[in-house]
Amino acid sequence: MSQAYAREHDAEVKVEFATAPEVRKRMTDGEDADVVVAPPVVMDDLAKAGIIVPGSRAFLGRSRMGIVAHAQAPVREVFDVNAFKRLLTSATAVVHNKASSGAYAAKLLQDLGIAEALSGRVVVVDSGAGVMEYVGANQPGAVGLAQISEIRVMIAKATLPIRFVGPLPDAVQNETSYEAAAVAGRDEESAAKALASYMATPDAHVVFAATGID
Repeated sequence: MSQAYAREHDAEVKVEFATAPEVRKRMTDGEDADVVVAPPVVMDDLAKAGIIVPGSRAFLGRSRMGIVAHAQAPVREVFDVNAFKRLLTSATAVVHNKASSGAYAAKLLQDLGIAEALSGRVVVVDSGAGVMEYVGANQPGAVGLAQISEIRVMIAKATLPIRFVGPLPDAVQNETSYEAAAVAGRDEESAAKALASYMATPDAHVVFAATGID
């Protein structure tokens, strides 16, 4: 999407990825950025702090959570909560990150009543990419829980022996919304507002949908 915008507007667009807590910290610390993309709760904080341009927030889409396994693991897609619980309790490790999706995964294990049974087998890493890296680096048996968009990005890179098993069952699914906004006080504020707006267009949504953001 950024490449398409750059071609159409003869502009250079550089993209950096970070977890929602990292985005909040980096922006409040004065990150040198023109456009920020984050969940609404982070955007609310940035708006209160006067970091983003009022009226520039644009809804991009929602990302659901999914299951990732080693490419050689004989794991099938799960369609109900009981099958999901069996998959997790039979795994050699259940991996999630420290971001918002990881916080949901940790709470989900508690809500499903399997956190105690998994004691010692839950692995917490820093990022979504770290989830895939752990699963790919270990023998088949580890199961990762992460944003579907992050899973598809890592699979597209084709550098790890991992595969997308499927989304979490609907009954325990979690969705994270994302918005874009221009950062206030930048020299290129008008261009930043144009990019944030472009990211909410139908053409951009087609690109996002291909990565798992609906």
